[in-house]
Amino acid sequence: MHKKLTLNNGIQIPAIGLGVYKSQEGAEVENAVKWALEAGYRLIDTAQIYGNEEGVGRAIKESGVPRNEIFITTKLWNTDQGYESALKAFDGSLTRLGLDHVDLYLIHWPSASEDRLITIDKRKETWKAMEEIYASGKAKAIGVSNYTVKHLEEMKGYAKVPPAVNQVEFHPFLHQKELLEYCKQNGIILEAYSPLVKARKLDDPRIAEIAQKHQKTNAQVLIRWSIQHGCLPIPKSVHRDRIIENIDVFDFELAPEDMAALDGLHENVHQAWNPEAII
Repeated sequence: MHKKLTLNNGIQIPAIGLGVYKSQEGAEVENAVKWALEAGYRLIDTAQIYGNEEGVGRAIKESGVPRNEIFITTKLWNTDQGYESALKAFDGSLTRLGLDHVDLYLIHWPSASEDRLITIDKRKETWKAMEEIYASGKAKAIGVSNYTVKHLEEMKGYAKVPPAVNQVEFHPFLHQKELLEYCKQNGIILEAYSPLVKARKLDDPRIAEIAQKHQKTNAQVLIRWSIQHGCLPIPKSVHRDRIIENIDVFDFELAPEDMAALDGLHENVHQAWNPEAII
């Protein structure tokens, strides 16, 4: 599987990735990354706050897959937002990963507040640091995560380099249609985290019915739905069989009526934090 999408700066990004949120540092995350690379994944998505950048870096080195074939994303944590602190935090991530560059660097949340319950707006100065990191070549692309249309629109007032990616929670139960359309119109790829709804809705009979029709699993149907909406899903798993299952989604297509049925599951409920409250 080497299907790719093209970012707004011409860089190519794999069409599906492995997320490692809550994958424990050490053997757990190392095995997950190695199994994913064996299964054909070429995009690994981590973050400073996950505490597993070192394990991801080790697994990449030990995998035998050439570095230039792997697309690595990491993220700047809230409390490191700001100009100087963002530059320093980025260097820390590179050191932990054991790499001389990452392929994508994201601002994790639109607030510099630790708990995201209040808004500490350091977005403009942080983006200035992101642009500097990008100019240095140490990040091949830069972007954001959990940004709403309002936050993205605000960026137009200060960004010299537009974000290449906006990584948000996206699945049929949180079908962020307006945000997706905005991203498409503005040349931003929407990366879908929690595409499997954190397994909380996997047994929904409406998903099962579509899965049965295509001789696929419920998880594969959910991932395929994201792909057909033009998103880039990053399903997370630490189980070898599920990691393999989650990438086996390029040999079938959901019919328009399947897509419409899945679109109809929208409940506007966030499984993660809702960034709408961040002003």
